[in-house]
Amino acid sequence: MQLTLPARSPFSFMSVVNSHGWLQLAPFEFDEVASVLHYTDRLASGHVLEYRVSGDSQGVQVTATGRLNKAEQREVADKVAWMFGLDMDFSGFYAASRGEPKLAKARRLAHGRVLRSPTLFEDVIKTILTTNTLWSATKRMTGNLIRQYGAALDGGSEKRAFPGPASIAAGTPDVLRDTVRVGYRASAIHDLARRVASGEYDLESLKTSTLPTLELRQELMKIKGVGPYAAANLLLILGRSDFIPIDSWALKLVSHEWYDGQPVTAREVEKAFESWGQYKGLAYWFWDWEYKG
Repeated sequence: MQLTLPARSPFSFMSVVNSHGWLQLAPFEFDEVASVLHYTDRLASGHVLEYRVSGDSQGVQVTATGRLNKAEQREVADKVAWMFGLDMDFSGFYAASRGEPKLAKARRLAHGRVLRSPTLFEDVIKTILTTNTLWSATKRMTGNLIRQYGAALDGGSEKRAFPGPASIAAGTPDVLRDTVRVGYRASAIHDLARRVASGEYDLESLKTSTLPTLELRQELMKIKGVGPYAAANLLLILGRSDFIPIDSWALKLVSHEWYDGQPVTAREVEKAFESWGQYKGLAYWFWDWEYKG
């Protein structure tokens, strides 16, 4: 199956792909030679397939393995459109960025979109797996979770989809902690999976929520394991950039940009982007930092 999905202009496939570390987390894989993003997914029908997504002049082209009926084709199209934020409008951010040398390339490079998973559930779990740990551990924990609970690609491939809530909920926090090795995050991950799988919590409805950002932030922070950093990261994924996901990397960037490498606090990070208002998160995310790590 092949689909061509248009995007609101300006759009850059590579800007989205390189927007953050999700590219490095399974079940995403990126073929740098061919510039094709691979993603293994389990559809509502139970069909497990791989998307291969590439950019074109109008948006993205999608090739999916296997034969799909019309409902499955619509599901793939909707999921890929969400993953790449194809209908998002960043004209306000570009207007606010005019005159700021550190964001001079924002519109030309079509910055603004960040790569998203097909479900908010996956993005919440992955965000929880980034807290209080090294990036190498995040990749390891994500891989372990998929190997333990993810459905295998049709045809017997070793590739697996990210597990849905029901799959994780059927396990136990002990397995998450001891086998998947997510540590203290086990209870939070299992609790969220159980609540979503049972229908107690409609997490995916937050993707289209019209709540003011402050209220949406409060809703996200009701999720066990989601604090201020995780909530800000998830808000950015949801298209709300009023908050900055402040972690050790953010502190380091601001320290080298304005404080000669001296230690700074979260307050200094907030102060540096205070004037950007609703675009704080985007300004921080796509800033042309002096420090490259």
